[in-house]
Amino acid sequence: MNNAPVRVVVVDDHPVTRFGVVMMLSQHDLTVVGEAATGEDAIDVVEQANPDVVVTDLRLGPGIDGVGVTTAVRALPNPPAVLVLTTYDTDRDIVRAVEAGAAGYLLKDAPPADIVAAVRDAAQGLTVLAPAMAQRVVTHLRSGRAELSERELEILRHVADGMTNKEIARALFISEATVKTHLVHVFTKLGAESRTAAVAIARKDGLLDE
Repeated sequence: MNNAPVRVVVVDDHPVTRFGVVMMLSQHDLTVVGEAATGEDAIDVVEQANPDVVVTDLRLGPGIDGVGVTTAVRALPNPPAVLVLTTYDTDRDIVRAVEAGAAGYLLKDAPPADIVAAVRDAAQGLTVLAPAMAQRVVTHLRSGRAELSERELEILRHVADGMTNKEIARALFISEATVKTHLVHVFTKLGAESRTAAVAIARKDGLLDE
């Protein structure tokens, strides 16, 4: 990045937290060029502000989450690096972020100096993962655990809530046949023979939020 200041967009749905991150970065000679509270707004802000790094929370309320933001901005013509800064540290969340193209994944209770250093490293094209976290990613990928698509997970969550295929189709504005097709894929990926078994396996593997 030469000697030019690192340009950052901060994405967090909690105003107080977002303000704190912006203040912390600004006090360390990082230039915050945009903020957003939702995933949808984040993509618009990034396209307009052209930052070097996007610092985003993982959970952003309804709509696009931090992984979706990562996927979208990494697909731009001149993509910024993405650093996920969150309170969630499950293996699946970390893997999802890394697979989407995130340069790093840090927890919000990390020392400010570590977060600032991570932003600068990400701007330089480096990967920012603590050794222990990187090992967890490798272990998770080697375990061969099934990874469901977002739509498959969405449908399985509804199944776990006791909804019928017809109710799921109505809730998601898709056909009942489409729901059945997704469930077939879910059963195949999880090695399950029933809806109950699929939900049980998914919970055991940490694929469903408790």
